[in-house]
Amino acid sequence: MRRQMYCILIYLHRTSKSVLTWPPLNTLKTGFMQANTIQEVIEALDAIIRQCEMRDSRQAYFAVLYKGMTEAVRDAIVAGQFEDAARMERLDVLFANRYLDAWQRCEQQQTPGRSWQAAFDACDDDALIVLQHLILGINTHINLDLAIAAALTAPGDTVFALQRDFEKINDIISALTDDMQMKLERIWWPMRLIRRVMRGRDKAVIEFSIVKARQAAWANSVALAQLPEPAVADYIDQMDKTVTSIAGNIARPKGWVSHIIRFVRWWEPKEVGRVIGLLR
Repeated sequence: MRRQMYCILIYLHRTSKSVLTWPPLNTLKTGFMQANTIQEVIEALDAIIRQCEMRDSRQAYFAVLYKGMTEAVRDAIVAGQFEDAARMERLDVLFANRYLDAWQRCEQQQTPGRSWQAAFDACDDDALIVLQHLILGINTHINLDLAIAAALTAPGDTVFALQRDFEKINDIISALTDDMQMKLERIWWPMRLIRRVMRGRDKAVIEFSIVKARQAAWANSVALAQLPEPAVADYIDQMDKTVTSIAGNIARPKGWVSHIIRFVRWWEPKEVGRVIGLLR
């Protein structure tokens, strides 16, 4: 699947005749609430978390993690850790708005796209462990949304100047994901089995690799930033199909991994509200 994605990327680069004018790719103008600043993103995520808490929705799990990511990016911007602070805030807001748009579409029973639909649908599945819900959100947000947001932020050849800051924001996401898994291990000790069994491998417990996701996201960002307009929709559609396939592997792992997940699930709290409280 990953090889197919890169073949598509190479083909589209070879057939590119002109650089895309970016407004056609911005599908966020849907009438839904959108953020304009990082602070507005945080406030929107707080609102989502509150609504999910009121109805015991597992959709809050990723929202809590994502709020932490957004606050970490905000703090890094304030601390001057990025080469271009204004550009990074633009990227962060565009990145977040794709999630906010998808969540609102789901709330209004509209289609948020294949991969986000898969992540939201999984929230109704009692068989999944908390880590699966978190990685399902990360899967779509990194593998699909981050690439699109980066290309919107830096179209054309300007995308290459974004690479260092792009890698920095990915470092923040990766660090917070690891921190969240360690928290889960402290709360539910069987989670330690996952880290021990998978130690030394470049894959998470449910066949998801943050490293590969980051590499693919950057490659797709470069491709999208330089594609001619007619090719963009098809490229994003293929990305969405690939990410949805990965989501299926995350939600339904095979072999011994599935047995470990059932064991962890048996030990996890069954009350959604309690889990939300622990994650917060």
